[in-house]
Amino acid sequence: MSPPRFCAIGIDVGGTKVAAGCVLFPEAETRFIRVIPTHPERGGAAVLDDTVRLAEDLMAEARAAGLSVGALGLGLCELVGTDGRVLSANSVQWMGLPVQDRLSALAPFTLEADVRAAALAEARFGAGRGMRLFLYLTVGTGISSCLVVDGKPFVGTRGACGTMASAPLSLPCEHCGEVNQKNLEQIAAGPALVARLNQRRPVAVQSGQEVLAAAALGDADALLVVRTGAAALGAAVGLLVNVLDPEAIVVGGGLGLSQGLYWDSLCAATRDHIWSGVHRDLPILRAATAEQVGVVGAAAAAWQSATRLENKTSAAKAHHPHA
Repeated sequence: MSPPRFCAIGIDVGGTKVAAGCVLFPEAETRFIRVIPTHPERGGAAVLDDTVRLAEDLMAEARAAGLSVGALGLGLCELVGTDGRVLSANSVQWMGLPVQDRLSALAPFTLEADVRAAALAEARFGAGRGMRLFLYLTVGTGISSCLVVDGKPFVGTRGACGTMASAPLSLPCEHCGEVNQKNLEQIAAGPALVARLNQRRPVAVQSGQEVLAAAALGDADALLVVRTGAAALGAAVGLLVNVLDPEAIVVGGGLGLSQGLYWDSLCAATRDHIWSGVHRDLPILRAATAEQVGVVGAAAAAWQSATRLENKTSAAKAHHPHA
């Protein structure tokens, strides 16, 4: 007899949108996917209220379908410490807010950094399955990375890792001496492509996908912005490959999953900046869990935590049968 299926809710809180759904394990089958805008400019409390309501709605929908939600997981586009505390407020201001209290009141709750949650999804169910060591890269509203070793996302000492694109590059121009104060996200992420294109011409675009569409139609300004943004990112990814020597790179996020010039330029620049011929031809793969990578990853983190707790409880009962 096959083991009973475990239902977890996964929520992916990003700078642009909040995606959520029910995920059935062990197959990672997704149901009831919902997407709402984040609008973080309203403040963290408003985003948290929306997230809690979304979780409550999904739990009600699951119950109506005869499913029992066993855990709730959330991947957040901020640094998350090893103890589950929010450590940054770059996009969503949740530092100091009762995130754990409010969501754990609904179901056993796990909070994780979004990039680590997505990396877990790809390790368990996606393009990284079966690999001993791969690098996960997410490219969308923000850019971050996660090393996965033996199926486990690398957490670091404090949980504050993966911010490959947040520090200023601070490179002086050899000709004029001006020091660049931009970071990689301000050059290569979705909002950066929008801002850079809008600086070059009066017709405003609203999204990174519009910039990609303009480039696909041959717009010279869009071509320049997309090509240089992806090339800058590829240089950084090549450096990570030189340092970490992964089996493969797995790429997710809205831009990371795109077709065409951005993807082609990213791959070419990455290979151009890999120093050793030993791994210059390593696979560069799109995330197999695709647009649901964040939802599946957050739910998988919650399922994993619930399984560990169940195993620990069972072991304790076996050791003390009359306790």
